Amino acid sequence: MGRTLTNKKEIVDELKSTLSQSTLTLVIDYQGLSVAEITDLRRKLRPSGTVCKVTKNTFMGIAIQDQEKWQPLSELLKGSNAFLLVKEDFSAAIKAYQEFQKATKDKTTLRGGVMDGKLLKEADVKVLGDLPSKEQLMAQIAGAINGVATKIAIGINEVPSSLGRALQAVADKDKESAAESETVGS
Repeated sequence: MGRTLTNKKEIVDELKSTLSQSTLTLVIDYQGLSVAEITDLRRKLRPSGTVCKVTKNTFMGIAIQDQEKWQPLSELLKGSNAFLLVKEDFSAAIKAYQEFQKATKDKTTLRGGVMDGKLLKEADVKVLGDLPSKEQLMAQIAGAINGVATKIAIGINEVPSSLGRALQAVADKDKESAAESETVGS
């Protein structure tokens, strides 16, 4: 039994909703993957906030019709496609896909992707995958902020210490002067 018109509209609406929350969409040729392998891919992508959708190109074509930023995706709608809809950390998603691809001995091929209304080729996607993940960037920023805070704390602490040393030097000089004047006066 085929899909009903209502069912088809639900699929398209779900695709539109997921696309509206996505920052990057990757298109892979999934032909040759078993159901278990696709399930494994979905499981590996989940921590990065990525949804893997296996749907007809026709449904995806209808879903992107009114969305200008996803229009370049229409060039990739050929053959058996799975769509990786990345909501959050695109670097982690790309790395997870690349690990999956190695584990399945290259059963899938990356056709390309779309980000910010631009069509991405496989090389472009690899460059994005080489970028640090969201967590790595946050750790680097936190480290930089912590370094600055430490330097400020040392600087603030140095002011009273310097003042204390200067006062001690003046006091020592006064004692020396007093001792010299006593010796000269006797």
